[in-house]
Amino acid sequence: MSRIAGCFEQLAVARRKALIPYITAGDPEPSVTVPLLHALVAAGADLLEIGVPFSDPMADGPVIQAACERALRHHVSLHRVLDMVRSFRESDTATPVILMGYLNPIEVWGYESFAVAAQAAGVDGVLTVDMPPEEAAGLATALHAHAMDMIFLLAPTSDARRMDMVRGLATGFLYYVSFKGVTGANRLDVADVSHKLEELRRHTRLPVGVGFGIRDAESAARVAAVADAVVVGSALVGQVAALADRPAEIAPALARTLADMRRAMDAAVPPA
Repeated sequence: MSRIAGCFEQLAVARRKALIPYITAGDPEPSVTVPLLHALVAAGADLLEIGVPFSDPMADGPVIQAACERALRHHVSLHRVLDMVRSFRESDTATPVILMGYLNPIEVWGYESFAVAAQAAGVDGVLTVDMPPEEAAGLATALHAHAMDMIFLLAPTSDARRMDMVRGLATGFLYYVSFKGVTGANRLDVADVSHKLEELRRHTRLPVGVGFGIRDAESAARVAAVADAVVVGSALVGQVAALADRPAEIAPALARTLADMRRAMDAAVPPA
């Protein structure tokens, strides 16, 4: 059983919903990332999603695009991101780590070589935003062969055929995008999300996380009431941007935000 699957199994037994923060590796400078990851876990994160900086992050809005630009100014590559994961694993061998990014750096490295390196660093899952399931079998095979999960996005426009196709390749959990558009927008409609999740669960037994549009403790709690996991990204990355010239304040500030979300989620769905 993968670390991701084991985490969701433990959460289900405890009747808790997963809280998954996203940060961009190397933002605003590489020395911030690993201490920030530990601070997020201490504040209540169940899994960690680490963004791999990319020059053309097409699924992301201006907040995460700017984060990628800040990280790339420090030459943060996929290789350096794996070094950060390896450093995180020196003192945390339990928290699942997911890499979220785009296909090009993995394609250049080669699926098998990347999978070997990612597993050795301590990565548990990979989400490539621009890899459609029709073309994902090769990467999925390489990841699965090295005990890592391949995680897919599903959108409000995903039909039954696409859901079934993803079901055949996905492991770990599914990531449902709450609205059509890019990260950072504020168009969350929990009633629509709930309706779509009912349909999606007819096609899979995997846990379903919901991201995009979760901005504060209140929206995190509302999503936790209908989903298995809450993914929060732009709200945290925006705080990083605001504190970019005061890096020592970043981890405490994001930890406070995440702890507020954790408390609100647990109040909305009380643990067993």
